[in-house]
Amino acid sequence: MGDKTDGIYDAKQLGIPRMIVLGLQHMFAMFGATVLVPALTGLSVSATLLFAGLGTLLFHFLTKGKVPAFLGSSFAFIGGYAAIAPNGERELLPYACLGVAAAGLLYLFLAALIKVFGQKKVMRFFPPIVTGPIIIAIGLTLSKSAIDNCKTNWGVALIAILVVIICNIYGRGMVKIVPIILGVICSYLLAAFVGEVDFTAVKEASWIGLPFQMQDTVFSLFNGADKSLMITAVITIMPIALATMVEHIGDISAISSTTGRNFIEEPGLHRTLTGDGLATILASLFGAPANTTYGENTGVLSLTKVYDPAVIRIAALFAAVISFSPKFAALISSMPAATIGGVSIVLYGMISAVGVRNLVENQVDLSRSRNLIIAALILGLSIGINYSGSVSFAIGSVTISLSGLAVGALVGIVLNALLPLEEKEYKGLNKDQVNEDDEAVNRKSGKKS
Repeated sequence: MGDKTDGIYDAKQLGIPRMIVLGLQHMFAMFGATVLVPALTGLSVSATLLFAGLGTLLFHFLTKGKVPAFLGSSFAFIGGYAAIAPNGERELLPYACLGVAAAGLLYLFLAALIKVFGQKKVMRFFPPIVTGPIIIAIGLTLSKSAIDNCKTNWGVALIAILVVIICNIYGRGMVKIVPIILGVICSYLLAAFVGEVDFTAVKEASWIGLPFQMQDTVFSLFNGADKSLMITAVITIMPIALATMVEHIGDISAISSTTGRNFIEEPGLHRTLTGDGLATILASLFGAPANTTYGENTGVLSLTKVYDPAVIRIAALFAAVISFSPKFAALISSMPAATIGGVSIVLYGMISAVGVRNLVENQVDLSRSRNLIIAALILGLSIGINYSGSVSFAIGSVTISLSGLAVGALVGIVLNALLPLEEKEYKGLNKDQVNEDDEAVNRKSGKKS
């Protein structure tokens, strides 16, 4: 991948105050989705923010500070939490967190395989014809939640969208690179003015408090835990990591394509997987949701063209700090759903656009039946299953559910491995033309003719 000449890789040239504002923008971008996971599962919002921040910093440390990724709450494990604690029972959630922590170990296992055998042997299962449609599907499947949020008040959502567009297209200087935070502020103020914001929780929240309690952590299971339930949680939730690891590769591919840096090569996929896995284990042990590289922040990168990882680390520090202030967390949590939906629809669309660009820049030939089938099934399954629910199957007494994105990604990987690379069925081409075409495909895939 070539360098992006129009991007900013060293935000220090903008000055510290502007870097702080950019960090806040990334925090706002991840906040809505990140706090939604604990809201749906019953986990602690404050613990979620703390370990999103700490997990991101850990990730950056392990990836040599090179990858501009923010790690927020993963939606992929919501089904796992629901299977163990269907009504968000506080006493059952630590068992679910144990299962998620075990799932994080699979990241480390795959990272070890890549380190030992080399990432080229692994990445040949993830060529652009697989990662491109996966990236597109990530944005499109997320867009449903954005639209659902917009529906709560389209007027407020449209203000957020319009401010983002106007600032990004017509803005100058700092205005052009902080469209998200400006869209959030303008939309938030409008919603407050028309009475759409309830500040009751903000008034009742204390200024300072601990983000988590030990009784909500996995460590609470050391005294008199139900061993059968512990085993069930691990067996039920651990396989979900097979899907989230594929999503991780798609996210890192998207960030690489956005920034013009091949992070799969350097610092290496084994490092990014290790960072993601350890961040998930750390968060889960302390009663927070699993972490994952966040598409919302990739959208911000694409929109602002500020690619400096230091800005992401500033956002991580903000997230960790506000986790100790229930009042500030409540203030941001009171952000209207329509405001979140408005900015999210832009960011999610950006993710899908990055996927399209990934296909174009790698010159993926969609006139080939093989490529067309792989792309079609990844998109069709990912989006179709997402709108109809999930795919579930039973192993003994345990039911495992896979999201549409997981099914689409796995099918794409399998088809890419099984379908022959060469096609000899072109009408109107002579033998020499066919051989030249096959050799070109082999060169792109890394095979020797």
